[in-house]
Amino acid sequence: MTTFQDIFKSSFLENINGVSLLDMVLALALAFGIGLFIFLIYQKTYQGVMYSSSFGVTLIALTMITTLVILAVTSNVVLSLGMVGALSIVRFRTAIKEPLDIAFLFWSIAAGIVLAAGLLPLAVFGSVVIGLVLLVFVNRKSHIDPYILVLQCDSRESEQQAQTFLNTHTRRCAVKSKTVQKGAIELSLDVRLKDAGTDFINTLSDLPGVRSAVLVRYNGDYMG
Repeated sequence: MTTFQDIFKSSFLENINGVSLLDMVLALALAFGIGLFIFLIYQKTYQGVMYSSSFGVTLIALTMITTLVILAVTSNVVLSLGMVGALSIVRFRTAIKEPLDIAFLFWSIAAGIVLAAGLLPLAVFGSVVIGLVLLVFVNRKSHIDPYILVLQCDSRESEQQAQTFLNTHTRRCAVKSKTVQKGAIELSLDVRLKDAGTDFINTLSDLPGVRSAVLVRYNGDYMG
């Protein structure tokens, strides 16, 4: 009768070849190189508010760790079963603030898997193509930059005068929010400029009844 221990003493497991030292060095070195390339692309394409250097280092480490795990899994059947059980209980609860960060995380994981599988040309060529695509599309400047204008007026008449002025000197002007108090009106407007000049804000702030005018460029996420 075959026992559980006999299964692990079978010739099937004994004939499994481990990963050679040369393969480990080459895989980890290439993983570091591709991870560094992903990190540089992340630096060039980052457009958030606060840059996190630790996330960039995480991309390098994640590429190397994934390569290490896949090398271990492909070299030992028993270890692969243990990895599946161990990784199934791992939960990551860190919030991803930028949607593009998810693409970089999957890129690092995919590069590590492809490298450990021995598909070196695919890992290198694919990473270069992905990096070029991100550089072209993420860094592409928009012809019409979005702005938020916070405008404070004294009365309804000054508000109408300010909106008439904005409709003349901007490409588009839409009210996002409006707060009315006694003797004060505050507007938050989504503004698209006709050109790069912002001198019209100086003229706007000098209009009768306009207390202040604040123009802020934003990344498209409105917070009211």
